[in-house]
Amino acid sequence: MSASDYNEVMSRKGEIMKDAVQIDYSRFESGSIAFDYEAMMEKVGYSLDQIRDIQLSTGVGNTPVYELKNLTALCRKTAEPGKGARIFLKDEAANPSGSFKARRAAVSVYHAKKLGYKGVIAATSGNYGAAVASQAAMQGLKCIIVQECYDSRWKGQPEIVEKARKCEAYGAEVVQLSVGPELFYTFLQLLEETGYFNASLYTPFGIAGVETLGYELAEQMREKIGRDPDAVVVTNAGGGNLTGTARGLLKAGADNVRIIGASVDLSGLHMASDGQFNRKSFTTGHTGFGIPFATNPDRSDVPRSAGRPLRYMDRYVTVRQGEVFYMTEVLAQIEGLERGPAGNTSLAAAFSIAREMDEDQVVVVQETEYTGAGKHIQPQLSFARENGIEIRFGNPEEEVPGESIILPGHPSMIRAVDLDLEKIKYSYIRNCLAKVGNPEDVGEEDLQFLADEIKLNKYAVKKMLHHMQGRENSGTAR
Repeated sequence: MSASDYNEVMSRKGEIMKDAVQIDYSRFESGSIAFDYEAMMEKVGYSLDQIRDIQLSTGVGNTPVYELKNLTALCRKTAEPGKGARIFLKDEAANPSGSFKARRAAVSVYHAKKLGYKGVIAATSGNYGAAVASQAAMQGLKCIIVQECYDSRWKGQPEIVEKARKCEAYGAEVVQLSVGPELFYTFLQLLEETGYFNASLYTPFGIAGVETLGYELAEQMREKIGRDPDAVVVTNAGGGNLTGTARGLLKAGADNVRIIGASVDLSGLHMASDGQFNRKSFTTGHTGFGIPFATNPDRSDVPRSAGRPLRYMDRYVTVRQGEVFYMTEVLAQIEGLERGPAGNTSLAAAFSIAREMDEDQVVVVQETEYTGAGKHIQPQLSFARENGIEIRFGNPEEEVPGESIILPGHPSMIRAVDLDLEKIKYSYIRNCLAKVGNPEDVGEEDLQFLADEIKLNKYAVKKMLHHMQGRENSGTAR
């Protein structure tokens, strides 16, 4: 990959992506910052009922909800008297490819076939690749998965290698790359060379596919407990999972449910760093994706991401790697459900959050994922040891990402840590402003868009803008 080749391909990324998804994103642009998000979502062209039919035709959706009675009992033993909400779990591992991402893939692959594409491509190191490969096999389409897999020593994390095997088992071609800028470059090259459909995680098709999860969850909880849950905890990475689930809950009329995002704390690690790539044990659902995609969602592989988590998030917490590994073992050993660690990020957070809530309240863990050879705890911990990571039992608060994994010495030590959502929203506004340059160029349409984006009102947005402008002026004065 020469610099000239890279720059030439990247200069045409908008044109390439437009051809590969058949969406003219410029149609939705307006103002200096604003774009019509709801009009873009309507571009899907399928109603919720049609999407449910599409998914059910390939065995996707209609996944069970379990009440985790033993886990709830454990939670109450570690909580203050009268505290400890009932914990329920939506078991998305029951989908054909083993995760909720089958919902996203089902709509994208169906649409690709409807448009006459011969194949689909997705850039992902995660469960989404397996979901796209599975759905492509069912629809009779070719499939290529582009995967960031290795560091420069050609060492691959067990979880990522496991996912590659799963993609290949479904008949997909897997292009494995080392960490760095070549992923997006190679992805664009393949889209252009093959003429395949871009089955991106972040198109309206992908996000609309997750809406059925939220809608289904509301239906099932009303059947089980006669009402909506008090809170739903969602593992958050690129934001599509939370966005789709929240939109589905709203479409079901469950508008009083508190939406809580949860990510594994990998602060201090750079996701594109060759030296740090293998010093983390989670490839998704962590702050290395959750924070950048919340504050700048359009950094994805489409011009405008349909995953906009700040529109729907009421609270954002982090948990530590050791806490998630511990909770994975707990789920298996006291509930008899063996599920992959990455999907248990929201479970670890929900266990902590349930201790804050009253006994008559209900919290739902929104998804699980399958487990397999490389996704099990032991190979991941063994790989961590090989990379110099200290592993021990103790106080998880002492864990340092990239240096240690500390499993809690007692379940009461599992503590979700709140992130400053106001600060994250401020960063989002600042990033939007950087694209405009001058706060005075932000019009009324832009203000309303920004207010919708961060789930506040225009007055709050104006205050943020004035504060930013004041900081810039004082900086200039110095």
